[in-house]
Amino acid sequence: MTTFRCVCAWLPQGLSGSVDIVCDETGIITAIDPAGRAPADHQLPGMVVPGFADAHSHVFHRALRGRTHSEGATGGEGGSGGTFWTWRQAMYRLAGRLTPETFGALAEATYAELVCAGVTAVGEFHYLHHDQQGRPYADPNLLGLVAVDAGARAGLAVTLLDTAYLAGGFGSPVTGAQIRFTDGDVGAWAARVAALPQTVRHGVAIHSVRAVPPPALSAVAEAARGTPTGVLHVHLSEQPAENEACLAATGRTPTALLAEAGALGPHTAPVHATHLTAGDIALLGAARTTVVICPATEADLADGLPAAGALRDAGARLALGGDQHVLTDPIAAARGLEWGERLATGRRGTFTPAELMDAATVAGHRAIGSPAGRLEVGAPADLVAVRTDTVRTAGADPGQLIMAATAADVAVVVVGGRVQAMDGLHVRLGDPGRMLVAAVERVWR
Repeated sequence: MTTFRCVCAWLPQGLSGSVDIVCDETGIITAIDPAGRAPADHQLPGMVVPGFADAHSHVFHRALRGRTHSEGATGGEGGSGGTFWTWRQAMYRLAGRLTPETFGALAEATYAELVCAGVTAVGEFHYLHHDQQGRPYADPNLLGLVAVDAGARAGLAVTLLDTAYLAGGFGSPVTGAQIRFTDGDVGAWAARVAALPQTVRHGVAIHSVRAVPPPALSAVAEAARGTPTGVLHVHLSEQPAENEACLAATGRTPTALLAEAGALGPHTAPVHATHLTAGDIALLGAARTTVVICPATEADLADGLPAAGALRDAGARLALGGDQHVLTDPIAAARGLEWGERLATGRRGTFTPAELMDAATVAGHRAIGSPAGRLEVGAPADLVAVRTDTVRTAGADPGQLIMAATAADVAVVVVGGRVQAMDGLHVRLGDPGRMLVAAVERVWR
C-alpha cells in the first residue's frame, strides 16, 4: 500500500480538506480518508486533482511547433501565416520524413512533456501507418505499437485510435505523403486493426468524411464495436471547405452523413466540430456524443470557435484535446473552452470551473476508454498536485484554480500509484525539453 497525503483534493463530492489517498500495489485507489497522524509515503502540495486526459493527440505533429507561421515553410522568417490548408502541406512534408526510430523518439519526448504537464492518459489519433513508399512494415501495426511503447516508457496510458484514411478527398485518390496513411480499402484497414493485440488499449477513428468514402463509414463504425474500448473518433467540420465539399458530393452535412451511417452514439467522439448547423448540433446532442474541443489548435490553425455551449445544452459532453501539441497545457485548454465562449458570445460563465474540470478529466478519459479521471475508490491512482502558492495561483479560490493555474504550476504527477514527474522533470527520463530538442532536430536533420 502507498499513501499520498493531500492538503486539499478535488473529489467527486467536492473539495476536501486534508486527506490520505491510499492505493494498492496495482495502482488502484483503495481508500480516501481524513489525513492520519502516521507518516505518509508522499506529501502532495497544493490542490490534488485527477490526472488530465488529452483526448485527441497527433504525436508526430509536435515537430511542427514554432515552424509553420511562414506560409508553406517549416522554419525561417517572413511570409504570410497561411491557412489550415498550407499548414497541412507542412504536416505532409513532416509525415514523409519520419522513420520508426525518429517517430518513436519524438513520441517518447512528447509524451514525457504531457506527463510533466499532468496528463495521465492520451487518445492517439493514429494515421501514420506505413513506410515512405506506402508499403506495410513487416508488422503492419509497427508505428502504432511504437507509439504505445513510447507511452509506456513515459508512464502515460495510450489509447491507440487506429484511423481509417482511404481517400484524398471526395472522389479523389490519396497522393504524396498520404500514401503512408492508407490501407487501400476498408477491408484491409479492418484486417490490420483486428491484428492489434487485445492487450493494447485501442479504438478506431474515421479520419474525416472526406478521407473515408460514404460506403465505408458504417464499416468503420462497426469495427469500433469489436475493439477493447469500443470508442469511435472522427475529425468533424473543422473547416468550412470540408462542409462545402461534403454537401456538393453527398447533399448532406458531415454530421448528417455520419448519422445516416450509424456512426453517432455515446461512444462516438467528434473532434473540433467547429462549423456546425443547428441540425448538426441537435444530432450530436441527441446521440450523446462526446465532442473533443482542441482550443490551442483551433486558434493556431484559425479554425474558428466551436459552439461549445450550444453543444452542451443539446446533450453532448465536452472533452479536451491537445491535437498538434502547439501548446501542452491541459489547464489552459480547459480555460480556453470558457474563454472561447466569452469571445463568441460576449458573456462570462457559460461553463463553471467544475464543468471545465470535468471536461479535462472525467469526460476526456471516458472518451478514450480510460478508467481514470476521478479520485474515488476503485479508480486508478492518477493524481496531479497543482501548486497554490505561485505567482499565477497565489490568492486564487481553490474551487476556481483552473481559471488561474497553468502546466507550470504542476508540482507532482502520479500515474497508477507511481510518481512520474516532479516540478516539470520526468523522474526517469529527465528534462522533456532536452529530449524534444534532440528528437525534433533528428526528425528535420
